[in-house]
Amino acid sequence: MKVLIVLTSHGKLGDTGRKTGFWLEELAAPYYRFKEAGWQIVLASPQGGRPPLDPKSNEPDFQTDQTRRFEADPQATEALAHTVRLDSVSTDDFDTVFYPGGHGPLWDLAEDTNSARLIETTLRSGKPLALVCHAPGVLRHTVNEDGTPLVRGKQVTGFANSEEAAVQLTKVVPFLVEDELKDLGGLYSKAGDWEPHVVQDGLLITGQNPASSAPVADALIKVVTTAGQ
Repeated sequence: MKVLIVLTSHGKLGDTGRKTGFWLEELAAPYYRFKEAGWQIVLASPQGGRPPLDPKSNEPDFQTDQTRRFEADPQATEALAHTVRLDSVSTDDFDTVFYPGGHGPLWDLAEDTNSARLIETTLRSGKPLALVCHAPGVLRHTVNEDGTPLVRGKQVTGFANSEEAAVQLTKVVPFLVEDELKDLGGLYSKAGDWEPHVVQDGLLITGQNPASSAPVADALIKVVTTAGQ
């Protein structure tokens, strides 16, 4: 099996002067789930090359065994340093697609036409797709074949308004993931703040927050494995 992991290329946290990017745990935990499943992994980003890491996600309080493993893994860090350009990839070349979060995707991937097309063609090809934390916000411009919002009527989750308020970025982000999914007609649900919560609706799998990263990867592996039997 071959999985495409799509990361942000956006490293500026609004007008705060601070940095953002992808959240390390949301890449590292799924990365090793996929590796242990024997999958081939390709990393992509809109600009290619090394995507920006949210420095906060590598602070001691947010490090995990998997983030430390990733940082010490030459093969993983080499792949991260040389992500392929998102406009160079094709759905045909992958069995599934996974989007880690971090705040960065809200600025670039949420508005990226290549990303929207990738998501739409993946699902229309009968292949599963998973997004975690802020990444479900990337669905904001994706549509079904009849032009309706892709998430309309679908069970979804993503970073909760209360979690955004807890990190004091409600007024910084371009939009709130929970509000956006609801406005698009998604059937949004959440667990308590920072608790794992995974929602699957057909081929679409979403996770609420960093703690949901590994469970989302497990759910994706199960769907792909089942489909391949």
